[in-house]
Amino acid sequence: MHYVYLGLAIVSEVVATVLLKRSEGFTKIGPTLLCLAGYAISLLLLSLTLRTISTGIAYAIWSGLGVVLIAVLSFFVNGESIDRAGIVGLGLIVAGVIVIQVFSKMTTG
Repeated sequence: MHYVYLGLAIVSEVVATVLLKRSEGFTKIGPTLLCLAGYAISLLLLSLTLRTISTGIAYAIWSGLGVVLIAVLSFFVNGESIDRAGIVGLGLIVAGVIVIQVFSKMTTG
């Protein structure tokens, strides 16, 4: 169940970050409220994840996959560019998350 919480925390944080741009500096009330709710939900779910996964590992996965998903969504939703170096960097982040999951013995708290 802890990976379900972690996955939902990542999705919630990604949605909140996409809404952060749409809030236009917190001047638009709808996106602002949804953004804040998304971050609150994300942190709640991350805290539930920390019951069974160590903080460092959970945060590495949460932030790493969040960065990749936000970059990909920004490319498709906001038309932001990603160059080759960016793609390589994002690939290295994904590789790092995989290494942590497959080879680290620190994955449980």
